[in-house]
Amino acid sequence: MSAFYTLGKAFCQFVRFQCVRAVVLHPERAEEAGGYVLACTHLSHLEPAVVATLVRRKIDWMSRIEFFKYRVLSAALYAMDAFPVNRQGVPVRAIRTAIERVRMGRIVGIFPEGGVTPWRDSVMRGGPIKKGACVVAYRAGAPVLPVVVLGCDKLNRVGPWLPFKRARVWLNYGKMIHPKLDEPRRRVARDLMAQELQAEYQALYRELCASCGIKDGEVA
Repeated sequence: MSAFYTLGKAFCQFVRFQCVRAVVLHPERAEEAGGYVLACTHLSHLEPAVVATLVRRKIDWMSRIEFFKYRVLSAALYAMDAFPVNRQGVPVRAIRTAIERVRMGRIVGIFPEGGVTPWRDSVMRGGPIKKGACVVAYRAGAPVLPVVVLGCDKLNRVGPWLPFKRARVWLNYGKMIHPKLDEPRRRVARDLMAQELQAEYQALYRELCASCGIKDGEVA
């Protein structure tokens, strides 16, 4: 783990401790050894910072290429081992980078929804996902760990940053979804895995609501 990543994570942990109260279900699932794809829901640009502070292992995030257009931000992202993805067309280079890092035993963070998604269109409510995470898992021979995150979109407002106004976020880690390596047809294997992933997101959301007393759409 690089010194810059450690320093950045420590800073984000300090900010989270001051401004955010996190409720996490099944946190041990994110600490399993070996490489895997961490597939995160995406209601806000702040999920990477929040999730990274709650996982002891280092996460290499696949980040949209637009963030790399600014010199300072680009340098910071590369220093934290994030890598760019061009969402226009087929992101061959990003997929290859993700596969290589997962094969090296690292965690690669991916947002299967393809970008920040409004609550009404979220995969938690049956919305679509892109299948890049499943492609990476199949090619790397490694699992995908889905995680549902609620509340990060509220951090875009001023209120949570005021004294004594700590916002709440909720996370629920699912079970590892393993690629169908016995299916030689890559497209079929990818589609089967994507269907399982979508169903798991919805199940995780229902579990989170039931366990934490959240009403559907209450924190959207």
